Amino acid sequence: MQMIDGGICAVPGVRASGARQGKWGVALIAASGTAAGMFTTNKVRAAPLDVTAEHLAATGRLEGVIANSGCANAFTGQRGLEDAREMARLLAGFLGTDEKKIAVASTGVIGRYMDMELVAKLFEDAKAKLRDDKGASAEAARAIMTTDTRVKEIAVEHKGVRVAGIVKGAGMIEPNVATMLCFLYTDADLTAETLKGCLKDAVQDSFNMLTVDGDTSTNDAVLITATGQVKCRLEDFSEALRYVCIELARMMAKDGEGASKYFETKVTGAKSERDARLAAKAVAASSLVKTAVFGADPNWGRIICAVGYSGAEMDPAKVTLGLEGKGQEVFMVKAGSIVEGALEQAREIMSGDSITIKIDLGLGKATARGFGCDLTHEYVNINANYTT
Repeated sequence: MQMIDGGICAVPGVRASGARQGKWGVALIAASGTAAGMFTTNKVRAAPLDVTAEHLAATGRLEGVIANSGCANAFTGQRGLEDAREMARLLAGFLGTDEKKIAVASTGVIGRYMDMELVAKLFEDAKAKLRDDKGASAEAARAIMTTDTRVKEIAVEHKGVRVAGIVKGAGMIEPNVATMLCFLYTDADLTAETLKGCLKDAVQDSFNMLTVDGDTSTNDAVLITATGQVKCRLEDFSEALRYVCIELARMMAKDGEGASKYFETKVTGAKSERDARLAAKAVAASSLVKTAVFGADPNWGRIICAVGYSGAEMDPAKVTLGLEGKGQEVFMVKAGSIVEGALEQAREIMSGDSITIKIDLGLGKATARGFGCDLTHEYVNINANYTT
């Protein structure tokens, strides 16, 4: 997998831009091709997602994406739908295309109406800068940041095919089907149906294994557009897409609201893939595990406890548990037996900023990996004052 510069603009035919004013921002992405999307499973689904899903179902293609920060446009009824459609019309008019080939996305406070006058102004600023240079991708990513502290973008080339993406998300992260806002691009020549299948598989191993705080957003969306310029093997594209999605998931975990440490949960020896996923996700999501990671407290019983309630099949007499980080590895449990004298080394590993929790269930061959971050005082500070 070869890393390349430029973010989404590393894919030929992709242009991007962004503009901000305070907490509000507008990002534009223009690229023509077959497209697919996945959306939140929250029953309170933001208006832009309904509009985008309707457009994808009608055409299976996209010409562009318009996204805003500052307002989620969720729980806003008919007015919210009209505002989302107006955003689609703005970009469609500029690109000279059908509004049903435009995707719309929003992020920000739930239950507030859009300031469409400000959105229109930011749109005018952004459209004047639409371009395909290396800085355009990052500019679009910055325009939709809320509590994010850094731009999250990646581009790779693998066996002749390019895949790239930008993602926004730091809090309210417990994806089911998608992440916060993620826009993916490729130069592969693929049908919308094939794209959807590949996207579903990639999301399953990446964004669906990510948790920051256990809250599933009303606005989660991941979209992919294929410009169709490169013939490639499906397995090569799928491998590149999976890599990009996993790396973006890692970036989100590392930038979790208030996070000071990143950790992965690696489960092996599960009886089924479902069991492996359940165990990995339960440990990554546990508030008690997350606070122990924050405090570098080698309270490994919390990890065993989370595996036990995860719903995965488990035999305590067969579990092996270890930690890896700072160039070291230590086991606290081997085949159900406590390893004496391991706590000091475990504490040293947990004092690092990147930790892998390794759990072998000893029941089969299935594996899974989860992505998470610690839970800090700063997370409470951010979310206690989010709208004020």
